[in-house]
Amino acid sequence: MKRNILSLAMIATFAMSSLPVLADESRNEWKASAKDAWIDGKAEATLLFNGKLNTFDINTDVRDGTVILTGKVDTEVDKALATELVESLKGVVRVDNRLTVVTPENHDDEWKSFAGELQDAKVVTVIKARLLLESKLSGGDIEVRAQQGIVTLSGKVKSESERDLAIAIAKNTDDVEDVVSELSVDS
Repeated sequence: MKRNILSLAMIATFAMSSLPVLADESRNEWKASAKDAWIDGKAEATLLFNGKLNTFDINTDVRDGTVILTGKVDTEVDKALATELVESLKGVVRVDNRLTVVTPENHDDEWKSFAGELQDAKVVTVIKARLLLESKLSGGDIEVRAQQGIVTLSGKVKSESERDLAIAIAKNTDDVEDVVSELSVDS
């Protein structure tokens, strides 16, 4: 019995003496984790406030002071800039830049197409409003379409003078290149 009590006392002593070591390890892990989180926050903020990068496509992760960049950027210059910005932060051990350079499709063509569609929609709206406001015209029966500045008028009018007036209104609208009349005179 004495031997069992002595054994238990020794086990308890060893266990108690190892608790500070376990607590130290836990504290060190927490400190490292907190430091990585702090670095991650600084990296995210630095990239966000830069203004040159699309930070919605860049992700950061930090492990033991190493910042891992993933996601996509438009150019090699953007990729290098992200590395430079993050490397300059205090506490960063190194940067593992895994960003993918994705060459954007020709956004100029997309923008021109969108701008053209917007311009055509504006022209149609202006012409329709002017036709409806013209008292000498039954403008509600005239359909207006536009494509790349070419306006097409279709539908029925009551006389040739109404048709000529509708064509003149369309031709005298800004951004109209030409007018095609498919208007028919309703006798």
